[in-house]
Amino acid sequence: MNSDNRNVILAVVLSMLVLFGWQFFIAGPQLERAQQQAEIAAAQQAEAQNNLALPQAGAENAETPAATAGAQTFADRDSAITATERVQISTADLEGSINLVGARIDDLELKQYRETTDANSPIITLLSPAGSPRGYYIEQGWAPASGATLNLPDAQSLWTVVGDNSTLTAKTPVTLRYDNGQGLVFTRTIAVDDFYLFTITQAVENTGSGDVALFPYARVVRQGTPPVQNFFIQHEGLLGVLGSNNWVARKYHDIQNDRQVDFASTTGWLGIADKYWATAVLPKPGTSINARFAFTQQGTSPVYQSNYVETQPVIVPAGGSVSSESYVFAGAKEESVIASYERDYGFDRLELLIDWGWFHFLTKPMHWLLVTLYGILGNFGLAILAVTVIVKALFFPLANRSYASMAAMRRVQPEMKALQERLKDDRAAQQQAMMELYKKEKINPLSGCWPILIQIPVFFALYTVIFISLEMRHAPFFGWIQDLAAPDPTNIFTLFGLIPWDPAMVPFLGSFLHLGVWPVIMGISMWVQMRLNPPPPDPAQAMIFNWMPVIFTFMLGAFPAGLVIYWAWNNTLSIIQQWTIMKRHGAEVNLFGNIIESFRRKPKAADTSKN
Repeated sequence: MNSDNRNVILAVVLSMLVLFGWQFFIAGPQLERAQQQAEIAAAQQAEAQNNLALPQAGAENAETPAATAGAQTFADRDSAITATERVQISTADLEGSINLVGARIDDLELKQYRETTDANSPIITLLSPAGSPRGYYIEQGWAPASGATLNLPDAQSLWTVVGDNSTLTAKTPVTLRYDNGQGLVFTRTIAVDDFYLFTITQAVENTGSGDVALFPYARVVRQGTPPVQNFFIQHEGLLGVLGSNNWVARKYHDIQNDRQVDFASTTGWLGIADKYWATAVLPKPGTSINARFAFTQQGTSPVYQSNYVETQPVIVPAGGSVSSESYVFAGAKEESVIASYERDYGFDRLELLIDWGWFHFLTKPMHWLLVTLYGILGNFGLAILAVTVIVKALFFPLANRSYASMAAMRRVQPEMKALQERLKDDRAAQQQAMMELYKKEKINPLSGCWPILIQIPVFFALYTVIFISLEMRHAPFFGWIQDLAAPDPTNIFTLFGLIPWDPAMVPFLGSFLHLGVWPVIMGISMWVQMRLNPPPPDPAQAMIFNWMPVIFTFMLGAFPAGLVIYWAWNNTLSIIQQWTIMKRHGAEVNLFGNIIESFRRKPKAADTSKN
């Protein structure tokens, strides 16, 4: 290795040490102090900011009640549920109840999904009552015009059930009633379909002597900041599709800084999304609304809200009645279900409840292909293997040219070594002679990079699908892989559980000390594939290529097992394909000899000259 290459590598290593050191010792503590200061400031402003009123609406300047934390707090979710009268929810996919105090949908569980791969683990909890740990609820209501003194139902109002039905099912809606004692009678009919869509019909009967103007509103409120993966390829937090603003989103830490973001006179829908679950309030398509993302601090609890109020008032004439219809989505982000809602109800780009990422044009087709192959093969792991074969077939012409060029490079290796030996003291002349040799033999020296480069977009699209797709969650393969969306659970650093210690506890390096069987298989397949390639003429490049399989092995150790299996299978197919093409073009392929040679100590330059 010459001094220039040595200096470059040393500079890279030192730069990485400086960056890691800065992050660990300076930037990290500074960020933590800044977050603490922000929390203190938010607490000091709580009284001034605790009114989560919706945006003013239209010429009447609608004002809505604040989203309150509840009259009391509860030690656990069950205590909060049993403390109030409720209407039960029971469908094939949902289980929960509607709180008659406030008429909120605040108790919802997803019966088809569990917290872990254990069949006996608890089902997923989506919504919880206000005042309980991690309260999360959905509310509809009416907002009065500014200055109006109407007794409208609020979070403390007790509703009654109309009729005998007290259980909401996919076939039996429930109707709730509230009389304000001042001439206005409110009813709310709640229906639910076979999956996750609620239809809310609010009606007002005016028995008074004067007309009343009201504005329908709806909101999703979440108390407490949920744990998030905070990964760049997927959004978790407040989101919506709002007219010309298209897809709008704020992560939890972003809205803490913004505190309030308004979207006036728009259309669309908005809500809150987790990785696999989501809630959204949706007015009838085409309805003009004012929308808001908001954050406030109620006591020690951060509160996040996505809400809208219709811009046109509903006029309830004296002696008459009116109604308003809206929708609520609360459930799993199943692509087929969401697509059916978008198609059947006309909701604007509801598909964006699922964050398909930057490569939307690749990610959605990849998802469709995986789901289709799963329907045929019955296993998502086998579907991934089949996708790999299809991708290989699509890129075969380009890979064929690339491997043919590498075969030509291997044929001229003796000439290249002779040039390097003859011009070893004149680097410029050596490079010029080698380029002339490449030109003469029609060789592309970068051809070895193409098989990797062409699969990067596909790799990223597949990674996104495996990471965000609900269908991949808890999808098993064979053997020890019971969740293709999670990393390989085995670890060679604990001898697969024989050594009772947790590598994650090792400071700084803990995250790198999880290396399962499949990442090791992937690394070996990558290393073997590189033995087929002609060695780079530059020693520094050769060293980088030799270390690349090791780097990728550790890097992919924390990736979803499905992605690692894809990469290992792709490498295996590439080895077979490259071997076949190079043999066809007359290149000597001594794979085992190359592997053995790579372990031998290379002779020094002085010894080589003597030979």
